[in-house]
Amino acid sequence: MASPILKFPFLSHTTSLSKPLAFYPLSLTPKPRKTSRPIHVKQQQQGSIKCHAVTDLTSGNTVPSSIEDQSKGEDNDDHLVLVGPSSEEERRGEREVADYDWTEEWYPLYLTKDVPDDAPLGLTVFDKQVVLYKDGQGELRCFEDRCPHRLAKLSEGQLIDGRLECLYHGWQFEGEGNCVKIPQLPANAKIPQSACVKTYEVRESQGVVWVWMSSKSQPNINKLPWFENFARPGFKDSSAVHELPYDHSILLENLMDPAHIPISHDRTDLSAKRENAQPLRFEVTERTDRGFAGWWGGGDAQTLPNFLRFEAPCVLSNNREFIDEKGVKQYFSGLFLCRPTGQGKSMLIVRFGGTAMPQIANWIPEWFFHQRGCTVFEQDMGFLSSQNEVLMKEKVPTKKLYLNLRSSDTWVAEYRKWMDKTGHGMPYHFGHNTISLPELPAVVEHAPAGLVAGVSASFPAKGGTGTMHAPNLANRYFRHVIHCKGCSGALKAFNTWKKALSAISLALTALAILVSGRQWKAALLVSTSLCLAGVYACSTLIQMSTTNFIRTHRRF
Repeated sequence: MASPILKFPFLSHTTSLSKPLAFYPLSLTPKPRKTSRPIHVKQQQQGSIKCHAVTDLTSGNTVPSSIEDQSKGEDNDDHLVLVGPSSEEERRGEREVADYDWTEEWYPLYLTKDVPDDAPLGLTVFDKQVVLYKDGQGELRCFEDRCPHRLAKLSEGQLIDGRLECLYHGWQFEGEGNCVKIPQLPANAKIPQSACVKTYEVRESQGVVWVWMSSKSQPNINKLPWFENFARPGFKDSSAVHELPYDHSILLENLMDPAHIPISHDRTDLSAKRENAQPLRFEVTERTDRGFAGWWGGGDAQTLPNFLRFEAPCVLSNNREFIDEKGVKQYFSGLFLCRPTGQGKSMLIVRFGGTAMPQIANWIPEWFFHQRGCTVFEQDMGFLSSQNEVLMKEKVPTKKLYLNLRSSDTWVAEYRKWMDKTGHGMPYHFGHNTISLPELPAVVEHAPAGLVAGVSASFPAKGGTGTMHAPNLANRYFRHVIHCKGCSGALKAFNTWKKALSAISLALTALAILVSGRQWKAALLVSTSLCLAGVYACSTLIQMSTTNFIRTHRRF
């Protein structure tokens, strides 16, 4: 069980140790770390090439001058505050391109604990739709989410004796992807050999299900992420899945941006206060074809206590260490596993944990932490969705649009420059100097239209609990609750208690009317009031699980 503070992407650099330990598990000042690490600026790996005269990939027209270019030659000090070239090659206009194929990577699919035991689960990696399920032996299986018969989604099917059945015509498939039953086939006929589905290799590691997307190469186990802190003795974490309505690159930018926390999340947490916004200091210690890493902290800090690492394709971690009062080194981690789920969509597995957790965390239910986490993402959602829209509309690299400050946006610039090196191997990308647009427009799966269809989609069989939960990624219920067994169970319990208490209060009210004794009337009315208070409490908890955060200063 994690602390309620374990919901922010980064550790506060302003928190004092004079605050109670129970409320600042990720904000403790660690043992001073030396920041004079060697910077591996250039690692020309095998297969990498240098390119000159980087072209605009959007059109044949001349690219408008960037914000950086506009400042050149002018009598100003913009170069002192804006992020500049990170290497001599970049300064000369050269571009290093790394060998990269997005399919030859492990992508985080789901938390193992939340994979349904009795139903298939439809998921997406970029534009590839897959279906994940557990077979009769409890083994995880992953197929292309497409029946070879007439292309129906297998994720809309069901599990029969450990086999995945397409609900369109009843074709059934076993774990290796072979079709083992076709109800419409004559008794003496053999199932065609081509009646099989494409399979994907999956692995479970440290509580997360990963999928290898390549069908041309064998899974590279060496690329399967392993997180040292999560394997340490006594390490406990809180994990959750969130589906978000903006691109995974926008999501990663947000998660590696500690500067926005005091402003966007002001007072959401005791350590997030807008008056604590300040310049930050960053030190990049590693740049490779696989990502980058470095230290960061407050601009006035003598040491940089937080260590951030981004690793391809979409893994971000932020770690911190400190020595406790007993002289024992303690470890805390924020881990963000971001999966691209299509244009303008992403899914995040977020995990916070440490080796020394406050006792209060054992008394607070995990669903409460998850709902607080939802609030944090909702506070950023409006900004990030609009940012996503502008990038898609402008169709130019981020260098032409962003004003990246050295004192707040260093990681964002590093990430977009990494995409310059590897984006050619992705379905689409927005880099610092280059872009490649999607070949096909986004496919939008609309919510059912009309009253009858809307009510039908709200039933539990379709993932809803009422007409207020129309399928919509802007709704907290569909972004998180349906992906979390704990929150789904809590919501069902609240609904059950609400109905039961409502019925009891009606019965008690009727009895109070029928009885003649004043004492009995008073007792029954008091009991009714308590039941109605319980109904109100359940309604509030249900609303917490289904209603988005809205800033109080906004007017509609």
